Amino acid sequence: MVGLLLATCVAAPVPFLATAPAQARQAPRPDRTVRIEADRVDRVPTPRPSWWDCGELYATGAQCATVALPLDYDRPLGPTTQVAVLRIRATDPARRIGTLFVNPGGPGGSGVELAAAARDFLDPRVLARFDVVGFDPRGTNLSSGVRCWPTMPARDRALAGAGAAFPRGAVQDAAAVGSARAFGTACSTTGRPLAASVSTAEVARDMDVLRRAVGDARLTYLGFSYGTYLGQVYANLFPDRVRAIALDGVLDPLAWAGTKATRNTPQTTRIGSAKASARALDRILGSCRTAGPAYCSLAATGDPKAIYASLMTSLRAAPIVVRGPDFEERFTYADVTSILVDMLYSPFGSYDVDAFLSLLVELRGPTTPARAKAARAGLHRIAVRYRDFGRTGAPSPRVRAAWRRAGRTALPAYENGIDAYQAVMCTDGLNPSLVARWPVYAARADRAVPGFGPLWTWPSAPCARATWTARDEDAYRGPFTRRTASPVLVVGNLWDPATPYEGAVRVARLLPNSRLLTGVSWGHTAYGSSPCIDRAVTTYLLRQGLPPVGKRCRGLDQPYTEPLTPFTSLTTGRAPARAPLPSGAAPAGRPGRAPVSPLVP
Repeated sequence: MVGLLLATCVAAPVPFLATAPAQARQAPRPDRTVRIEADRVDRVPTPRPSWWDCGELYATGAQCATVALPLDYDRPLGPTTQVAVLRIRATDPARRIGTLFVNPGGPGGSGVELAAAARDFLDPRVLARFDVVGFDPRGTNLSSGVRCWPTMPARDRALAGAGAAFPRGAVQDAAAVGSARAFGTACSTTGRPLAASVSTAEVARDMDVLRRAVGDARLTYLGFSYGTYLGQVYANLFPDRVRAIALDGVLDPLAWAGTKATRNTPQTTRIGSAKASARALDRILGSCRTAGPAYCSLAATGDPKAIYASLMTSLRAAPIVVRGPDFEERFTYADVTSILVDMLYSPFGSYDVDAFLSLLVELRGPTTPARAKAARAGLHRIAVRYRDFGRTGAPSPRVRAAWRRAGRTALPAYENGIDAYQAVMCTDGLNPSLVARWPVYAARADRAVPGFGPLWTWPSAPCARATWTARDEDAYRGPFTRRTASPVLVVGNLWDPATPYEGAVRVARLLPNSRLLTGVSWGHTAYGSSPCIDRAVTTYLLRQGLPPVGKRCRGLDQPYTEPLTPFTSLTTGRAPARAPLPSGAAPAGRPGRAPVSPLVP
């Protein structure tokens, strides 16, 4: 395509005046922040955070603060909400460029915790030249929290019908619809006013005020997964205030926010994660066959794709029950689908996929007592490992007590990760009107992408317009085409199971001043999957230098590259020993994984 475009340009007639030297041409001016948005944020007095030493809680030298920001930016001097912030100071302050804001995704992931882990995943050159700042978006974690029920037991009772990874059959469908309706109602009543004030647009406004609070004239930002949507909203609200914005694992903004034409398709269907998950798994199974049984144990029993199809057909009829001396695990069709998606989040997830499917197949066919015992033990380990995969851990009592002593007063022992995730998604995106229609949408998605379709369709059920009435009139709906003062770097993995590569391509086309960097790799988000990606992001953050047009970075294109015996896989239930991720690897938990909810895949 690039070659064709160049050929067309060369062949086209060129007016005489266009022959002026290239350096004489002026670059297009950036779009300006519209007056209404400038008024909203600029009328907020610049905060003066009272930083306190929280290194004992997080990382040596970490500084924490709480900032009061407007609950509603239409009333910039009105009621406030508390936002928790953490800062890691630059190691070379004499050469400090400014502040790098970071966000791990979710929505609902802790920016405080990501910034605290900065030394574990950022290049030392970035750490030298930038203070790294993360904040818990309003409504989440250590910031003032969205709370849709008076108590956690009340929430558990209301959501009891949504215990499955996704419902199957009329009885489970009815229970899930009931819980989704209860969720939307609770957040639209008890959850107010904060549940109606946590849209990404409000968080972007918070970030602009915080940018001013740390003394930066323009924003430098690194966001993952949902954090890419936050970066896009900021870039379009405040295009002339952008120094450098790097987006990794990119959400399609039009799909996330929705339009009049798409609002009757569930938000979590629109974003395309079901197709992306199926595509990643299909690629892994094809690679397993190519690698053969020396590298992928599933290939020892036949064509991995056929084996997977047969296994899932049998699971649709009945679950696999695994019993041991002190445990019993049930693997339903929905459970297996959900665990596979979780595994695909990792760049090394192919080995876990191989082990998991091989263990399930082992129990279905003729086997020896010793191998059956090993398979049961392996599956139990997998069930325990993935049962709470990606859950955003609530702050510990010790952490809560420290923040209270520092002046925070609203840190109840209420774990609100589920409430916050749902509130951000539902205030951001347009959705169909009636929650009772979600079984129809899920069935349609299942026909299009078996298993993965309903898994990704049900999370937006509480957002049904007739139920979720907590509206943010200032939520951002576009446009997403503003020209920023500095280029935006857009990074996408070809085999990302959660944020499809097509989203990165679309955003790079929407933003006129942006550049696409492609990771030929696996897993959710690309940073840390190859030194090539890490170097490109580091260069961009430090010098605003962009990679060449069409740049592709090969990471883990071939997942099965290390010898693996079937017996080792069956008895350990995990991949062989491997070198650690590059220095740029994301911290444990993988940025972008939403807090686990009965309604969230």
